[in-house]
Amino acid sequence: MSNNSTAYPVLCASFNQDNSTKNGLKIFDSTTGRLCYEKAMGAFMIVEMLYSTSLLAIVGAGEQPSLSPRRLCLFNSTSGNALRDLNFLTSILAIRLNKKRLVVVLQEKTYIYDSNSLAILDTIDTVPNPKGLCAFSPSFDGCYLALPASTTKGSVLVYNVMELRLHCEIDAHRAPLAAIVLSSNGMYIATASEQGTMIRVHLVSEATKSCSFRRGTYPSTIYSLSFGPSMQLPDILVATSSSGSLHVFNLGLAIDQRSKRSNTLLGSILPNAVNDALDPAHHHILHNAFSAGVKSYAVVHKVEKFAETSSSDFIAFR
Repeated sequence: MSNNSTAYPVLCASFNQDNSTKNGLKIFDSTTGRLCYEKAMGAFMIVEMLYSTSLLAIVGAGEQPSLSPRRLCLFNSTSGNALRDLNFLTSILAIRLNKKRLVVVLQEKTYIYDSNSLAILDTIDTVPNPKGLCAFSPSFDGCYLALPASTTKGSVLVYNVMELRLHCEIDAHRAPLAAIVLSSNGMYIATASEQGTMIRVHLVSEATKSCSFRRGTYPSTIYSLSFGPSMQLPDILVATSSSGSLHVFNLGLAIDQRSKRSNTLLGSILPNAVNDALDPAHHHILHNAFSAGVKSYAVVHKVEKFAETSSSDFIAFR
């Protein structure tokens, strides 16, 4: 999804866990493209949907007093009624939710609420996070929140949202973070730095690196990262960048081959930087998928495997 020029510029576009303009909000079926709901009610900066329910978490763009960027409104799209408002001292930069937790990200604080009672459960003091960079895995068994842990390097803080405790801190890059994503089951986390040449994948439970992917040689801004859907190991990881390309990485094959190499004597003694260089590409690029420089966002809805005569399988996704 990319933001091309329209009569009303797109301020926010998001996918639910399983999009908005200056003229209100619209909800589409991402499989068919069918318009499911629309309402002209002003400009919104954030619209998040709870799975396929009628519950929306919306934040205004500030063009009207009633649509303040410091106010979160829980809205029922079926009845057209506001259910509850939450007000904050500074602008809301990101919202994440599942059926048990509601996460509100501000520039220097992150609040965790009970989704049902809206009782505040915890407050996390963070480093300045003006872009509201965060990642959330909605699974109850692996419900994690990832936030930047530094403004000078690519460290990420991983917080267990159900148990309300810090899980780990991962030093992923030398440069500050530009993109983070957690797999839906909370098993893996992928990160990209502001340099945008390397994408690294870590196993959350052990905070250890599983593999690295080289996106390219020249710096580029990574706009989005997305794992393929899976109950265990996601098959693929996709990324969009400011170059206008869509990058697809074969995650399963890369992790398997890296594991085999680490069991050898040479693989066990090589430093991480050399191991990164040895990681095979497992990388496919769709050039000119988006307009270069236009912020784009991609998610993987479905992955299908087709057996081939060769030793490997062909993977298709949409």
